[in-house]
Amino acid sequence: MAADTAVTRTLDCLGLYCPEPLFQTREAIDAIEVGEVLEVFSDDPAAEEDLSRFAKRAGHEVVSVENDDGQLRILLRRLT
Repeated sequence: MAADTAVTRTLDCLGLYCPEPLFQTREAIDAIEVGEVLEVFSDDPAAEEDLSRFAKRAGHEVVSVENDDGQLRILLRRLT
């Protein structure tokens, strides 16, 4: 399913650690339109939980989370 999802913007947070991926994700998702998808790459061990919690709190959808040996690819759809 995630492979078919059209990504609007990609955010590279590799090498950045909490809270920086969360801050950058917030700014990036605010910069796209409702319905569009933000792709976030991160190797921060806390990123999956932090970004999923942020999406739920902010009313966005976590489309998918892929973990490739510690490198995360998270797709978030802006809903509000």
